[in-house]
Amino acid sequence: MKISNYWLNGLFSLALLGLVACGGTSEQADEADETAMAEEDEWVNMFTTDAKDGWTQLNGQANYEIKDGVVIGTTKAGEPNSFLATEKMYSDFILEYEVMVDTALNSGVQIRSGQYEKDSTYMAKNGEGEMVERKREKGRVRGYQVEIDPSPRSYSGGVYDEARRGWLQDLSENEAAQKAFKRDDWNKFRVEAMGDTIRTYVNGVRAAEVVDDMDASGFIALQVHSIRTDDTLQVMWRNIRIKEM
Repeated sequence: MKISNYWLNGLFSLALLGLVACGGTSEQADEADETAMAEEDEWVNMFTTDAKDGWTQLNGQANYEIKDGVVIGTTKAGEPNSFLATEKMYSDFILEYEVMVDTALNSGVQIRSGQYEKDSTYMAKNGEGEMVERKREKGRVRGYQVEIDPSPRSYSGGVYDEARRGWLQDLSENEAAQKAFKRDDWNKFRVEAMGDTIRTYVNGVRAAEVVDDMDASGFIALQVHSIRTDDTLQVMWRNIRIKEM
């Protein structure tokens, strides 16, 4: 059985803490500090400048700009869902970011995602619960999405399968997580993708845990959702960092 470095590092850190608590030497305590520093160094900031190096925009033409390390996504009427996606593919990782969004806008962060390679159709329920045929266009972004939902429904941190299966886990049975998201304020998200398991946290509260093996790798993308009005709405991200496992 393969044990992830994430869990090994955690066990190692616990062992060192126990050693110090039981009278370990100052040298051993120093080693523990060095280990913690090394783990911190494993984090990579995904935006180090105000440029979009290593990222590419997919599908819709919403506006993305970066100011002082803050990624600002602005809606554009008539455009489909827009995605600012990494050119690099990621498998096992911990992703952390902070987000603030207009309360009238829905958004999300794609993980282990991809694009359809050809046009196709599928059957899905419409707003009235009827099964209807829908199209998947070549190039359409699809895959796991960590929801950003400031609506009264409060599903922020739930896991949605964009342009494919729909909700894998919403927060309808997780009242604590529904209350964790703060409207009109910054919120810290943590996403752990390890093997076939995806765990999400919002402001330190466990939101979702999904076990699914459909996609083991893919890009990360910041979504600006389509809107049906001419309103100008924004979603902002900052302190986006990742640790590959």
